This record gives sequence, C-alpha cells and structure tokens, in this order.
Amino acid sequence: MLALTLQCVILQCGGVKLKRSGLVKPSKPDGDFLLYKLATFTTDRERAMAEEHFDVLTKSGEKTGVSKPRSEIHRDGDYHRAVHVWIFVESTQELLLQLRSDDKDSWPGQWDISSAGHISAGDPSLISAQRELEEELGVKLPKDAFEKIFVFLQECVINDGKFINNEFNDVYLVTILEPIPLQAFTLQKEEVSAVKYIPYKDYRNLLAKEDPAYVPYDVNGEYGKLFDIIRQRCQVNTEARSLFLQKQLQRYSPVTLEAKLTELSEADQKALGLIVKAAKTIDDIFYEQVWHSNPALRDWLKEHASASELDKLKWEYFLINKSPWSSLDENEPFLTTADSAVKLVPEATKSIAGWKGLEYRSAFPLTKPPGANFYPPDMDKTEFTLWLSSLTEEQKHAATGFFSIIKRRSEANLDASLSDKIPDSDSDLYSIPYSEIYRPFLTKASELLHKAGDLVTSQSLKKLLHSKAEAFLSNDYYESDIAWMDLDSKLDITIGPYETYEDEIFGYKASFEAFIGIRDDKATADLKLFGDNLKLLEDNLPLDSIYKSKDVSAAPIRVIQLIYNSGDVKGPQTVAYNLPNDEKIVKERGTSMVMLKNVQEAKFEHILKPIAEIIISKEQRGFVDFDSFFTHTICHECCHGIGPHTITLPDGQTSTVRKELQEVHSAMEEAKADIVGLWALKFLITKGLLSKSMVESMYVSFLAGCFRSIRFGLTEAHGKGQALQFNWLYEKGAFVFHKDSTFSVDFTKVEGAVESLSHEILTIQGRGDKNAATLLLNKYCTITGPLKTALEKLESVKVPVDISPTFPLADALMN
Repeated sequence: MLALTLQCVILQCGGVKLKRSGLVKPSKPDGDFLLYKLATFTTDRERAMAEEHFDVLTKSGEKTGVSKPRSEIHRDGDYHRAVHVWIFVESTQELLLQLRSDDKDSWPGQWDISSAGHISAGDPSLISAQRELEEELGVKLPKDAFEKIFVFLQECVINDGKFINNEFNDVYLVTILEPIPLQAFTLQKEEVSAVKYIPYKDYRNLLAKEDPAYVPYDVNGEYGKLFDIIRQRCQVNTEARSLFLQKQLQRYSPVTLEAKLTELSEADQKALGLIVKAAKTIDDIFYEQVWHSNPALRDWLKEHASASELDKLKWEYFLINKSPWSSLDENEPFLTTADSAVKLVPEATKSIAGWKGLEYRSAFPLTKPPGANFYPPDMDKTEFTLWLSSLTEEQKHAATGFFSIIKRRSEANLDASLSDKIPDSDSDLYSIPYSEIYRPFLTKASELLHKAGDLVTSQSLKKLLHSKAEAFLSNDYYESDIAWMDLDSKLDITIGPYETYEDEIFGYKASFEAFIGIRDDKATADLKLFGDNLKLLEDNLPLDSIYKSKDVSAAPIRVIQLIYNSGDVKGPQTVAYNLPNDEKIVKERGTSMVMLKNVQEAKFEHILKPIAEIIISKEQRGFVDFDSFFTHTICHECCHGIGPHTITLPDGQTSTVRKELQEVHSAMEEAKADIVGLWALKFLITKGLLSKSMVESMYVSFLAGCFRSIRFGLTEAHGKGQALQFNWLYEKGAFVFHKDSTFSVDFTKVEGAVESLSHEILTIQGRGDKNAATLLLNKYCTITGPLKTALEKLESVKVPVDISPTFPLADALMN
C-alpha cells in the first residue's frame, strides 16, 4: 500500500512486499515468518532477487530499461512509478476511503486513498491499478473502468537522507453509479482495516484543515486536480453545455454529396450497394482503432440520443469527430466519463443478496492517446525501442509496419482467441497483424467485396475488389494496392488501411478508410498533364541532386464525385489523396491520385469564398477562384509522390523518411506537398505548360487557403503544416498584414520565399533529420499575432471551418 504524502517511511524487512516477491504469504502478518524467510537468504544478491523490483525511470518519466530492488530504488533516489485509484460514487457524490491498518509503518490508522501501490518492474500501469484494487478491496474491474486523470510527481527525502522517494504517480478515477455495499468488500487486513464513503467536498475540507485522522494531501497544489475534475462533472449546466455544442456544430457547414448513377449498369449498381456495406464495416474498425472503448461510447450515445436536446447534440458532434475529442480544438474532449456508457459487472465483488452488482461508467482519458489504440496506452518510446532492438529483422518489419498493432502479454483481458498467435519472448510487448485483431470485421468486409467483385463489369475493378478482399484476411496488401493503382472504372473505390495520422507516437500504423465515387471522365482527362510531368518536376526540385529520387513514374490522376466515405474521415473532410504510402510500391510504381471534386467545390463555396471576403485585401480578393484552388490541390497530391522517400543515412544504411521522422513525418510531409505544390505550379507556368494568367490567382488563393487549413488546429497534420508555411512566408515578407486586418501577397517576394521553404523541407527529409524537422516545426507552428487576429475575425462572423457531408444515395443503397 502506497500513500502520497509529504513524508515517507521505509517498510520493515528491507522493503520486501510479499504479495509481489513470489514468497508464500501467511494468512496473518507474522514477524517470525518474515525473519525466517529472510534468514534463508545468505547474500545481499539473493535478498535483492526476492525483493520487489521497480523499473528505473528518467527524470521525464520514461523507462531506462533497468530495474532495481525497492530498497535500492529508495536508497539511490531513482525515479519510479506507482498508481493511485480513487473510487467516486456518481449518485451520492462521495469518494471511497480506506482506513490504513494499525500495523502500517506509515500513517497507521488514518483514512486514505481508495487503493494504491507501486508498479512492479515490467508491469503496465493500468494492470497495476486493477491488481491493487482487487488485492486491497476485493473489487475486480475491467480496464475501461479506470480513467487516468493526471500524473503526479512526488519528490521527498526522509530518514536522514536514507530514504529518497522520487515517484511518478498515475492517478486513476473509477466512477460508479451507486455505492458498493460495505459488506461486499474483501479487505486485505494487513493493509486495510475498514472502508467508508465521504462526500468529496467534506473530504477536501478535512484535507485543507489538515485533519489528523486523514493522510495529508495538498489540495491547493497539484493534487487538487482530483477535486476540480469531480466538481466540474457534478456541477453540470445543461443549458450552457447545449449552447457550447451548438456552437461547435455550427463550425461545420452541412452539405449533401451525391452523383448520377446513370452510366452504371444494373449489376454495377447492385455491387455498389455491397461495397457501401463493406465501407460501413470499415467505419466499425476505425472506431476501434481510435480508442479501445470508442465503439461502446458510440453505441451508448446513439441509444440515448433522443433522451434530451443535449444528448442529441452530443451524438451529432460525436459522429463528426468519431471520438470524444474535438478535431478542431487540438483534440480537447467535449465529453467526459460522466457522459459515457454504463456497464454492469455482477461479479466485481462478493455477491450480496438484493444487490444486482457494480455499475460503472466506461472511462476515457481526458487527453487523446497519442498512439490511439495501436499501442498499449502506457507504453513509451523508450520501452518500444528497447523491445525493437531485441527482435529479428523480420519481426522489426512487422512491429514497425503499417498493418499491425502492439499489445501486452500481461493484459488481464487478453482475448483467448489470440493466445496461440503470441510469439514466445521475454518481452511484455508483441505485435499482432490487422488480419487477426480485426478478423470478425475483415471477414465480413471480405465477403461483401468478393460478392461485389463477382457482379461488376469492369475487369480492373473486379481485380481490385477480389484482391482487396483477400488482403483483408492475409494482411498482405501489395497486390491489392497495385490493382488500385491500375483501376480504370467508372465506379471508383478506395478501401483499406492507408493513412497514419492517428499514430502520433511513430506514424507507423495505418488507419482504415473508404472512399466511393463516380469517376468524372472529362475532369480526369484534363488533369493528365500533371501526372505525366512528375519526372520533370523531380529533376528540377529546389534540392541537391544527391537527395533526388531517380525512379519517378508518371502518376495517374482520377477525379471523382464522392458518394460515400467512412473510416478515417473524422473532422475536416479529405479533398484528395495520394496513395499508396508503402515506400516499396512508391519506389517501384510511384503513386496514384484521386481528387474529390464535389468535396472541393463544397469547401470553396462554403468556406474559402467567405474567408477571402473577410481576410484578403480588397485589391486582391478577385484573384481567389476555384480553378486555382483545385489546381493547387492537384499539385499538392502530385508532390506527395516526388522528393525523398527511400533515403540513405550518413552511416550508409537505407531507410525511409517516414521511419526517420516518426511522429513529425505527417506534418512535414503535408507541408512539403503544399509548398512544393505551389513551387510546381510556378515551374509549370514557366515551362509554358500552364497559363501565365494563373500566377496571381494561385498565390492569393493559396493565402486564403492557409486560414482554412490552420483552423483545423495545430495538432492536426494539415493545420500544423499550413502554420509552418504561413509563418515562413510572412516572415520573408511574401504575405503582408494591413491595418484593416486583411492580408495580401507581395508578388515580388513570394516566389523566392516558396522556393526557400521547399528547399528547407526537402533537404530535411532527404537527410532524415528528425531534430531539424522538430526545430522547424517548433519555431513556425505557432499562432502569431497577425494570424490570431485573422482567426478571431473569422470566428466572430462565424465562417464555417469545414463541411459535414451527408450521403443520401449511399444511405438508400444500404437500405
């Protein structure tokens, strides 16, 4: 049992904690037993081996790969980790406290936290929290009952410097609906004498008065967060929350997207219905990829959407974000655990006559997990890197590949159906392919795509659908991605795991998505120019020749009218994409682009034009037009396919830009595609391949577009990349801020500024220089004064930030 205090006392017998040491534990505390067992250890090393070991952490809380016995940890002042678990009763607004045993060396006979304990070496934080609660109170709960609300660092020295406690405490909150009957608890007598409930306000007041009956906590310091979070949830203003969510929703302009199916055969239309159903299944996978309890929250909000106006608004905004975190607000939560699903666990404690069992709120973290559901939530980079170094090259490829997730062996709720898939290893981490972890969803989607493939008339679409159906179950997407690149069909389909934006730890893992559209043949033919000139653009990039790609293929470009999307399309809507992201295919075949023309038209009319009316100077406002906006988007996607991808590091090893830049890759790649796309337009104009009349309009339309993308937020890759470009160009004098709070382009400076930033980003990518990329982003990805003024102006007149599409045609096909 661990208490967060201003004083610490080392436990008897060198800190041996029998319930972790592997020793046989007597039914009652027995000093003679302890002395007898310790006497069997003839050396300090044997004693240390029996003692509980903790992972040694850095001062920033990351694992070092070293573990030490508890006594040595506190002797040397090593940083280590512990858990605190607080049980909060929603209906009575009470916290559960435990009375520390009279035999405890620290704070005996005083009321304290619900449950707590050290995290043993190699153990995950969440598993430790579960274990402590079960061992001390006899309460067994699944992992989604535990909400990690903050981390508290405790640093103190006592016992004349002999006991140093540098401890990171992971603080968890468990929210239950009704009090657990006191007789339902099974108390660990050597740790806990009794439990009681106390109103959280009363408890805070007692701590503030330093009541000697309670273990002290500084409620006016960092630990006061616990009471602040509870207070905010208890004092809900329904009207204010409804108004807040209405305001959030108003940032999205509702649009209807559809297309004519007249050129599709009856068989193709029937196949289309099956493909839409498969895409709906892709949505289910993505909800799970974002966060492990996301599907349960979705189902709960949908079920209760008609209960009140507030519940309806919660559901509507959740559908846009596909999670409880707002995409436009740097992933700030717009829901709390108090809004979440209620689950019943009858077997959580001893059964009591007349009591149906424990009901809890399925928790979610206040901070969006940077690794989504691709990695254990408590895994840090150091742990992953240490594990990676122990793997074979083939295992490393799987672990860092697009199509696997990383799990822990020690997870108590490990799916029994996957037990035979876990490779033998001493590490707690292991990787498992998408084809196994998402097997039920992918089996359904595969069957639907095979049926659709049997129906369609286009041979290339038939090949794509069948190969993608097979890839879902084999986890090998190479052939299906090649088939996607070769697609030549009126019915255009993109479905599978592609973009890696959700993986903010490394940028390795691909999210599932689907785009279904009808090809616009005329617009597609008009754009052949861009794909055919990729090699010309690569050869003339503002980049040293050593970093230029030698094998660049022409990139096919398809323009479609979107009729349905699903999966990784939360928040701001995709206007175009360049795929695949697999560096092997990019090197061998290049990439293909798909432009969503009706999405771009909607964004131009509902967002870019209103922005231009407010932000662009009157003299240049007329330069903002759809053709320039659309053409730059084309060049943006083209430029994903040029520049460094597979690179040679200074030590001669071959790698990829994605693997070297890791979590900063997405923002850098989006910035590259944007700014190099602008450079490419000017280059093609210079070569006489595009009209000179576009020069002014492309630069001014780009300026207006900066404000559109930055409003997505600086945690989103496109918004972050756009902030970098805007601030660079503003610093170079290419963008000018006027007294009336409007902006214009200085045509004498913009070309040089665009080229210099293109060179900077391309060179960083060519070198695989993560440090340089991080410094560049940290310097320029900020909301500067002029930028802040412009964004506040747009907010005050309520210009939408993005669109929220509905797909009536797809809905009809599914029904």
